[in-house]
Amino acid sequence: MSEFKRISPEQAQALREQGAVVVDIRDPQSFALGHIANSQHLDNHSLVDFIAKADLDAPLIVSCYHGNSSQSAAAYLIGQGFTEVYSLDGGFELWRATYPQETAQGGDE
Repeated sequence: MSEFKRISPEQAQALREQGAVVVDIRDPQSFALGHIANSQHLDNHSLVDFIAKADLDAPLIVSCYHGNSSQSAAAYLIGQGFTEVYSLDGGFELWRATYPQETAQGGDE
């Protein structure tokens, strides 16, 4: 896979069930108020460490507010060597509407 793919919340949920990693690139305050359960917050400060420790061949789903910023981030991560990267269409807002039971609050749930 040489470029990222845009996926729906339903496709993302199926990938999560198979062990895909979810990263959230929204601001820390928004992440703390609500995020996809078991997702990791990723920003410019944590990016280098995340890339260094990540399995570049594991499926990776990038989430933002509405699915726009995640596309740029997904393209960047492909450029950093990740082989299977997805951008969540509709972002966290559509995810929360689709899977309210699969959202979490706080730092790292």
